Amino acid sequence: MGFYQNYILPHVINLAMRNRDLLPYRERALSAAEGRVLEIGIGSGLNLPFYSPRTSEILGLDPSSRLIAMAQRAASGSSMPVSLVEGSAEAIPLDAASIDTVVTTWTLCSIPAASKALAEMRRVLRPGGQLLFVEHGLSPEPNVRKWQDRLTPVWKRIGGGCHLNRPIRKLIEGAGFSISQMDVGYAKGPKPMTYMYAGRAKP
Repeated sequence: MGFYQNYILPHVINLAMRNRDLLPYRERALSAAEGRVLEIGIGSGLNLPFYSPRTSEILGLDPSSRLIAMAQRAASGSSMPVSLVEGSAEAIPLDAASIDTVVTTWTLCSIPAASKALAEMRRVLRPGGQLLFVEHGLSPEPNVRKWQDRLTPVWKRIGGGCHLNRPIRKLIEGAGFSISQMDVGYAKGPKPMTYMYAGRAKP
């Protein structure tokens, strides 16, 4: 899996995330970002064009050196300061209460210890800060959930650790966040892969 993970998967992720059906989700979430922003799993930097002028600085964190390199190219055209860090969301290399907005878009599905990562996000957020999230996860429909459970072991292997069946709301609230707004529902595509959670939470 080393060659696939290091050389093939970053390009697969980049292509998959360019799906035009995801653009409205990006636009709605990122329009609410403000101040000093930490984007978890910045990937190839596809979110960068959607940040509003209320964003003063973007820190992008990703475990993949190849995706960081792609994001660096995207950041070169940004009108705001962008710093990129190769690292893990389970151990964010930032001081406590140093971030105004944390952003996750289709990221919690693939972080090995999602609860630990969310606790880290809460740690770095200042009092009054916000978590903006767009994630796919566990469906409320029993038949779809069965397929999510069946497919996830194989899907993780080809999708860089992506889980189809993570209970996004439960994970966020379990880390001590209070969800202030959330929209849920299916996007276009196969139901096991497209049940979306999009919203905002406070630490």
